[in-house]
Amino acid sequence: MLLHNRGIMNYQEEKSVLAYQDTLEPIYTFTTTPSLPAQLERLRDLAYNFYWAWNHDIILLFRQLDSDLWEETGHNPVLMLGTIDQAKLKAAMADDGFLAQLERISHHFDAYVAGQSTWFKRSHSSFAATSPIVAYFSAEFGVTECLSIFAGGLGVLAGDHLKSASDLGVPLIGVGLLYQQGYFRQYLNEAGWQQENYVDNDFYTLPIFLEQNAAGKPVKIALDFPGRQVVARVWRAQVGRVSLYLLDTNVPENTAEDRRITHQLYGGDNEMRLKQEFVLGIGGFRALEQLQITPTVYHMNEGHSAFLAIERIRRLMEQYKLSFEEAREAASAGLVFTTHTPVPAGHDYFPPELMDRYFTPYYNAMQLPRKEFLALGCKVPENEKEPFCMTVLALRMAAYSNGVSRLHGNVSRQMWQSLWPGVPQSEIPIGHITNGVHFLSWISREMKQLYDRYLGLRWRREPAEKAVWEKAEHIATNELWLTHERRRERLVAFARRRLRMQLMQRGATQAELEAADEVLDPEALTIGFSRRFATYKRATLILRDPDRLARILNNPECPVQIIFAGKAHPKDEPGKTLIQQIIGMARQDRFRRRLVFLEDYDMSVARYLVQGADVWLNTPLRPREASGTSGMKAVANGVLNMSILDGWWDEAYQPDVGWAIGRQEMYDNREYQDAIEAENLYGLLEREVIPTFYDRSADGLPRRWIAHIKANIKQLCHFFNTHRMVEDYTSNFYLPAAEQFRKLTADNMTRAKQLTAWIKHVRENWEKVRVELVEKGPAKDLQVGEEFSIQVRVHLGNLNPEDVEVMLYLGRMNAARKIVEARKIPMKFVGGDYEWVPVYEASNIICEHSGMHGYTVRVTPKHEDLTKPFLPGLIVWA
Repeated sequence: MLLHNRGIMNYQEEKSVLAYQDTLEPIYTFTTTPSLPAQLERLRDLAYNFYWAWNHDIILLFRQLDSDLWEETGHNPVLMLGTIDQAKLKAAMADDGFLAQLERISHHFDAYVAGQSTWFKRSHSSFAATSPIVAYFSAEFGVTECLSIFAGGLGVLAGDHLKSASDLGVPLIGVGLLYQQGYFRQYLNEAGWQQENYVDNDFYTLPIFLEQNAAGKPVKIALDFPGRQVVARVWRAQVGRVSLYLLDTNVPENTAEDRRITHQLYGGDNEMRLKQEFVLGIGGFRALEQLQITPTVYHMNEGHSAFLAIERIRRLMEQYKLSFEEAREAASAGLVFTTHTPVPAGHDYFPPELMDRYFTPYYNAMQLPRKEFLALGCKVPENEKEPFCMTVLALRMAAYSNGVSRLHGNVSRQMWQSLWPGVPQSEIPIGHITNGVHFLSWISREMKQLYDRYLGLRWRREPAEKAVWEKAEHIATNELWLTHERRRERLVAFARRRLRMQLMQRGATQAELEAADEVLDPEALTIGFSRRFATYKRATLILRDPDRLARILNNPECPVQIIFAGKAHPKDEPGKTLIQQIIGMARQDRFRRRLVFLEDYDMSVARYLVQGADVWLNTPLRPREASGTSGMKAVANGVLNMSILDGWWDEAYQPDVGWAIGRQEMYDNREYQDAIEAENLYGLLEREVIPTFYDRSADGLPRRWIAHIKANIKQLCHFFNTHRMVEDYTSNFYLPAAEQFRKLTADNMTRAKQLTAWIKHVRENWEKVRVELVEKGPAKDLQVGEEFSIQVRVHLGNLNPEDVEVMLYLGRMNAARKIVEARKIPMKFVGGDYEWVPVYEASNIICEHSGMHGYTVRVTPKHEDLTKPFLPGLIVWA
């Protein structure tokens, strides 16, 4: 049996085993499951629920059975129970302490799953009986390392989202794809160049279930592809209280080509990407129908799943005999979209010809001309040659859209402003909900125990409560430091083992292997850098001046060391070059003991790094980091951040919690930008970071450094966690969307039909709307604090005053005679004039600052059932 451990066999052996497996065709198949004695049967329940992934007690229980096997199986309890020596199970049965621990943990597990008193039930009792409310779609989910269906931050965030939804009791399910190979395994050749190796996931030894119908047959869905049908079966991973449904096309009914649709995450060409997203969005929607699950709200995590919006509209049209526009209004009310990509090239685009190949049946089913269908995904609807963009489709369809940090919200509004012509950038309907991390998945066991003692257990249940973390001030300084030092020592020991394994795989000499045991210093200031090796993340910025860096790292009194880890996308040659540069420097004598690159970055490696480093380094090119979450994991483990003011750090940074590289400067010249920020980085290390770390009091403690750690915990932990994030999504998006969808769809879609008819009426009459003149305004220069009123006449044609919102924009004038820092003041309908032209007024206005001011007036449609504040194209300015 091929084990999933990263180091259990070398890569060539893995390839030969897989090749041998592919040479035999079975005449019949069957599955086997772990065989357990009755006294240990509850181990099966614990193994098949990913709740163990964030419960140290359960992990410790499996480690007690066989710690080595736990590592060899890649932290997979199902595979472990299927391969464990029966003698060890007998020994466990004879161990009263083990059985008592199993009983205690099982009791806690049952109580957790039952969820009698969750945040959601306490806070939203009127919705508590409705389940599920939300279906959360994502192309990847990083629940834990043994379920390898994720590539990086997007997937890890999705996994943390499910875990916090489970802890909070939010009635949510997940939908994704079950990749046969998932993301690649990384190794480096002699030249330091990244190589990719793909290892099959063995679904039958993973903690997942094949979903079955009432007749005991696998649940399957069929999708119409060009000239054929593609079939997908449905698996379920249980993540605490949350079910994650995963689609798999590797079934006998499909052709060899179609079986590969769910073969690799982000593998293949543009057409393969479209097929994967067709299966995810449309197939995922149909899978829930087959399972008789009817969510009210669908959350699209990035644009990969946006086709589900098309399928939801089609189904509503079919079920309720609606027009496209009626079904669109109803569907949109229950759609939420989160964008993670601040770079235009990072979004999915498909050429119109490819869309024709797969979606011509949808043009017909939805009674839409080709041009109108393709316009749903185009920035310029009139341009039939423009590629179809999944992000544009999601933004057009979803009632609620957001970026993943405050800065990213601003960037997204700027990127997609053209979809709402005439709307000021600040009012583009893309908000932000800043990302977080699931603390119980990322905080070390030692830090958890420390928090338990000083913060109480409430930090586990209610990490979004600020008062909980303010108790961090009372953590004993020496205990906090000793706990952190212990984790640094473990990181160094892990890095040495990992480096030795890497060298063995490349056939290193005995001398090289022995040298690996001496790299790094368990007491030296340790900088961690681990993330995807995209060029904008600038992993090598700290290497820009090798001579200066060598002096910093090799200072005999204040040594510093850097541990790198991360993968470049298989097709990202510049990203691979960055890794090669790091390897080249690490091989130089002056850096050999102070600079290490750990291969095959995964969640296990990430935990060691965020739990054991002293400084977390992040050097993206602002503003290309949408959020970033690794630094949040570091904060919760007492690690200080040193980062460019981008993503989450742009809103988290305060002088007492860490260090900011630069001051938000952005230059057109990339070389100059790198030079300025590298200089700033070196200066911070030399003047602030290193002296603070090595400034020890009489008792040997770096008290200023520890004060920074406590400030981090007190000021940041309550906000940068996924409990707060999921609470925000639930309160601000999920529940309002659910309520709006129910309103529009009640009574056979009555309000959806009425809203559509009203929009049609407004569109037909909008060209007659205009702001004619100012009837009343400031007649003279005013003094600060003096009140005044403004009236305007608004021609509405066949529209009524209640059909529109009239807004006054008032602000200072800049040198270009433009209004800046405008205040929005609603204007009230006060009657009609002699021609019965509606008059609107804003009264009791006060200017609080002197100078030249200006104002203008905007008119937009208004209806209580509109899910977005603006209808594209329907806006009039005075």
